[in-house]
Amino acid sequence: MKPINIAILGCGTVGTGVARLLLENADILRDRVGCNLNLKYVADIDTETDRGIAFAPGVMIPDAAKAIADPEVDIVVETIGGEGIAKQMMLDAIAAGKHVVTANKALLAKHGNAIISAATEKGVDLAYEASVGGCMPIIKTVRESLVGNRISAMTGILNGTCNYILSKITDEGVVFEKALAEAQAKGYAEADPTLDVEGFDAAHKLAILAALAFGMQINFDDVYIEGISRITPMDIEFAAQFGYRIKLLAITKFDGQAVEARVHPTMIPFDNMLSNVNGTLNAISVSGDAVGDILLYGRGAGMMPTASAVVSDIADIARNLASNGAGRVPVLGFQAEKVRAIPVRPMDDIVTNYYFRFDAMDRPGVLATIAGILGKYAISLKYVHQKGRKTNGSVPVVMLTHHAREKDVRRALSEISALDVVAGEPMVIRIEDQNGQE
Repeated sequence: MKPINIAILGCGTVGTGVARLLLENADILRDRVGCNLNLKYVADIDTETDRGIAFAPGVMIPDAAKAIADPEVDIVVETIGGEGIAKQMMLDAIAAGKHVVTANKALLAKHGNAIISAATEKGVDLAYEASVGGCMPIIKTVRESLVGNRISAMTGILNGTCNYILSKITDEGVVFEKALAEAQAKGYAEADPTLDVEGFDAAHKLAILAALAFGMQINFDDVYIEGISRITPMDIEFAAQFGYRIKLLAITKFDGQAVEARVHPTMIPFDNMLSNVNGTLNAISVSGDAVGDILLYGRGAGMMPTASAVVSDIADIARNLASNGAGRVPVLGFQAEKVRAIPVRPMDDIVTNYYFRFDAMDRPGVLATIAGILGKYAISLKYVHQKGRKTNGSVPVVMLTHHAREKDVRRALSEISALDVVAGEPMVIRIEDQNGQE
């Protein structure tokens, strides 16, 4: 059997890891796949930097267009990143009849519908296991292992940077800024951490997962996004007193009518397995009608974990090519003509439980006033605590609610914020409790 020729576009962290796996594990890949996976090109404008790999002559080239145009190349692996040249290179590769593998979640979240349409029309495979959850095989699990299930919900910790920061605040009581600085010093966070800490990275991944789970178009613009920069050690301490930990969760649910798609700090009970996923690890829970709940857990980023997922896609496509089975698994898990537009429920209509923290003046009647406003908007309280030292005459007032509607919560908190006995902006954290809190 002729070898399967591969071109990697971009030789940064992930591209280098993919090249290393293809070369160092060539024997076991050949034994498992049934053919040689030949690394024909690694295209990067920087051909001088030493990647620690001894490439054969002619493999390392500066011209990605040459790799795409070569008729002998079967699979193009995009590890450039970003949404500019990477998008064009992927579309050029598809137009040239190449099968494409990518780890680019931002590109797929924002332009995936067009790219998938192009791949489907051309009859080539588009694989993207590494775009969500690093080495966790969540894409394959949903598209193949759970093909017989109606999936009702997916809940995950999908950003290792945020999980590391929240773990540091929880374990050591440090403030957000100090935890972020340590994450940056260790290379877990970028110099500009906005995409991670403000929730956008997790939202990119959630948009892809929702499309896979429910047979809908990718709707990144409809995902509600809220980051972790306002979380304090005080909130984590209060959460623990109520039996919860705070995690940045990506949550999607489908009730048959509309999809929930939201990323925000969330309180989850100690006995929820996700509450014990710490450090830079990722995890995701999937609920199916046949399997119940399953949990995948592993490294969500890093050179070799991500490369492992990319190589798994290369192997799948190589097997398809060897058996003339291209297009065997639809890109989004559903046949292209069955992928539909499903409405995403507005955040205002979400119903869940809430944690509130107010800095309220220590005066008679303040609690009654706040509770009265909440009651006006049909928000009933499960717990109320007023504790802690006074700071400039105010004390923290913490409340947990029964089920309430987001729109009502926002209206009530706007009114409470305007009170002269409340200082600053209230803290709001949503609660996902497996046992339900009516």
